[in-house]
Amino acid sequence: MENKVKKIILAGGGTAGSVSPLLAIFEDLKSSDSFEFLFVGTKKGIEKQMVKDAAIPYRVIMAGKLRRYFDWHNFFDIIKIKIAFWQSFFLILKFKPDLIISAGSFVAVPVVWAGWFLRVPVIVHQMDIRPGLANKLMAPFARVVTTTFEKSLSDYGKKAVWTGNPTRQLKIKNEKLKILEKFNLQNNLPVVFIVGGGTGAEGINKLVDESFDNLIAFCQIIHSTGKGKMIAKRHENYHPYEFLNAEEMASALHVADVVISRAGLGALTEISAVAKPAIVIPMPDSHQEDNAALLVEKKAAVVLNQKTLTADEFVVNIRELLKNEELKSKLSLNVNGLMKDGANEEMRKLILRNLGI
Repeated sequence: MENKVKKIILAGGGTAGSVSPLLAIFEDLKSSDSFEFLFVGTKKGIEKQMVKDAAIPYRVIMAGKLRRYFDWHNFFDIIKIKIAFWQSFFLILKFKPDLIISAGSFVAVPVVWAGWFLRVPVIVHQMDIRPGLANKLMAPFARVVTTTFEKSLSDYGKKAVWTGNPTRQLKIKNEKLKILEKFNLQNNLPVVFIVGGGTGAEGINKLVDESFDNLIAFCQIIHSTGKGKMIAKRHENYHPYEFLNAEEMASALHVADVVISRAGLGALTEISAVAKPAIVIPMPDSHQEDNAALLVEKKAAVVLNQKTLTADEFVVNIRELLKNEELKSKLSLNVNGLMKDGANEEMRKLILRNLGI
């Protein structure tokens, strides 16, 4: 290995989904003194807290979003993207990265464009089954596009490589009884972990609010609500948190009997890694519905439609899954086999090759 320290920019944010695989990459490489990292994200996104917990230097640029429909905000966001391009341009000149890596999100687009202009190699990771607009805008400027699923290879042609989705190491520091104590949970009631992604899910939070009295009668709930989205309910069987860091997330997954989640690939990858039976409620009219369709095809989760889901049906599905040991075992087995094995090592090898190491 060369003595020169290789510098890597990680770019993403807005949601936790596009950040999790970047943090997984960082965790895999940080033990070596041969790498220096810089994370580029938004000013107020969830990624800022996640990156702070990982102790990665963080820089903010302006974030603009292009919508596929008419909206007056598009005109202002075009200006934001132009400003963000020049912010990225000068940041890259100063940091002098050897590689830029993104896993989606609009804040990464001007970083990738500026990197290509300055002849910095770029790797873009496609997490979801359906390509998002941000990745479509970045892919032409990438040297390599890595994919979570084999079926995504056809979306990106010869530059696509099927690696699987890199996953953060879900390290459990305590045994189950100590984790239960940490979350103020009892040992005689099943635990349901409800997580709507890094920014929370108002639709799921509303279902919890409407079904609260029925839920706390038969289970304990750890609820990651999202920042500023706490519901006005309190009970000894209900434990809300605006945000859980990686260690807390790992602990909550470890003690959960059932997980309730959106269908973002970050969450699904972690559910797959720990083989937990899950009820998945994809964000309506989004790429998450394609991810959820795969879960249905593989019989890897109970998938519910938020548009037609009532609070009573929400409760029934949770209660029935908790009682059905055979179904829980089947879902655990199937979800555990959903993701390609060895994604972290595949990504590590690809990064080293593109750095000339």
